[in-house]
Amino acid sequence: VQLQASGGGLVQPGGSLRLSCAASGRIDSNYDMGWLRQAPGMEREFVAAIKGSSSTTRYADAVKGRFTISRHNLQRTVSLQMNSLKPEDTAVYYCAARRRSVVDLATTSTYNYWGQGTLVTVSS
Repeated sequence: VQLQASGGGLVQPGGSLRLSCAASGRIDSNYDMGWLRQAPGMEREFVAAIKGSSSTTRYADAVKGRFTISRHNLQRTVSLQMNSLKPEDTAVYYCAARRRSVVDLATTSTYNYWGQGTLVTVSS
């Protein structure tokens, strides 16, 4: 399984970015997929995730109402639309996947597969 994230960049506060993650290998509807991020000097934290077998989504409180996660199983892609970006959203964003599980989507330790990360910088 390989995950390739893209779409990061520099954006002004209040702006938008769309991250994409292309999956290869066995990724299908039997896998939950998500986005996590890590800011400088901080631990990796959960951002958003979506179940493989349904449209159930989960968001961190910090991004709820601003970010939207979606997936396209036929294309094996998952996207993260980020609106109303804030400087505190600055981080390296990682695409991640796990085998379908009943464990809370926000449990970062359950994700087994990771992409290489894409940097998002929110600054004026």
